Amino acid sequence: MSPLFSISLAQWSLHRMIFAGELHPLDFPRFAKDTFGIDAVEFVNRCFKDHYADDDLSYLPELKQRCDDLGVKPLLYMIDRQGDLGDPDESQRSQAVNNHRKWLEAVSYLGGHAIRVNARSEGTREEQAKLAADGLRRLCEYAEPFGLSVLVENHGGFSSDGAWLAGVMRAVDHPCCGTLPDFGNFCLDWNRRDDPEAWYDKYRGVEELMPFARAVSAKSNVFDESGNERIIDYERMLRIVLGTGYRGYIGIEFEGEELSEVDGIRETQRLLECLRDKLSPSFEAEAIRG
Repeated sequence: MSPLFSISLAQWSLHRMIFAGELHPLDFPRFAKDTFGIDAVEFVNRCFKDHYADDDLSYLPELKQRCDDLGVKPLLYMIDRQGDLGDPDESQRSQAVNNHRKWLEAVSYLGGHAIRVNARSEGTREEQAKLAADGLRRLCEYAEPFGLSVLVENHGGFSSDGAWLAGVMRAVDHPCCGTLPDFGNFCLDWNRRDDPEAWYDKYRGVEELMPFARAVSAKSNVFDESGNERIIDYERMLRIVLGTGYRGYIGIEFEGEELSEVDGIRETQRLLECLRDKLSPSFEAEAIRG
């Protein structure tokens, strides 16, 4: 029987090593497989910035060859700093859509299924929803011939408001548009990150975003002596995710500082695997009954 879910690794989990020159971004697929036994990965465009310019994707053939040789599956590309898809300025919004197009071509070439983008905008809640939906739909129209998805992550601002982002998904109303719920990115204002009032309820947010999800990001930061994530109730999160019928990849995205990146990834992987074993019997029984 297939596992309840599969585990992938987001390149951002190793961004400190990459930015420090301790790990070349092209070596990430091998590092993921040799160090953790993980054979599905999620790339991040910012992790290549110290080696290649945004418009220099000449490394793609080598990256693809390395993945093919290792049997590592590229799942998606996380894209940042390419302009705001909800920019109030029409010309800037169009430019942002065009800036993202090359990344669709890149992930198609690699054999992935999606790019992850941001729904950043300005204005009132309603204005930002309308603008973000416009930019996303334009990008989705370009993604459709490739058979790719454009996934929006809760990543600050109104995008970290689950109800708002779910409303944007309904407004876009395009088969290529979906979400990538992140367990931890529910801060509405990063300048007030220490204020509890600046945070959206993460469990409610994931529940609101899961109907549109085509990938899931297991954010982790700190662990207790029992190996549980101290900030996020992982079992509660996984019950929400799996309760929607999702059975795809859950990507490890460690961001903590108390552990090294390697140890943090291992702790997150161990926790996911333990909970998968614990939850599998009940969810498999539900599937048989249903």
